[in-house]
Amino acid sequence: MIFRRYRAEYTDGVIDLIPLHIAPPARELEFGHEQIWSITLHNHRHEIGQISYRTGESQPVYYYGHIGYHIHPAFRGHHYAGRACRLLRREILNSGKTSVVITCDPDNLPSRKTCRSLGCLLECECEVPEKLQKDFDLSPRKCRYIWRIKDET
Repeated sequence: MIFRRYRAEYTDGVIDLIPLHIAPPARELEFGHEQIWSITLHNHRHEIGQISYRTGESQPVYYYGHIGYHIHPAFRGHHYAGRACRLLRREILNSGKTSVVITCDPDNLPSRKTCRSLGCLLECECEVPEKLQKDFDLSPRKCRYIWRIKDET
């Protein structure tokens, strides 16, 4: 199901999250429901990145995390990934979770800084099983951060 509307579902006045689609549960990944948003500058249509939220609990989610984000290179360095994560706080709470996992590669310093700025706790740095590396194109190691969501409304 694709929602190609350009009305922000979430905004903080700096960035907007525009719904792209809700993916049905993918059996092989066991992500549960995955929602994907386009990240845009406020009131603009040009995508500067994407963020996804996965509700499932599975071995792939252990290494992918519940939240995945990507900011296009020309827009990095402005804390947009952290802003996008914060905008999903209500979505996460509405799905019944009070904490989520964000993973990144150990050498991805900007993503690690994003996790720290959110107040995430580094749970561990772990090796990804070889089968998952091959089947799902994952890096050999991942940092697992836990983000405890506070209801701030």
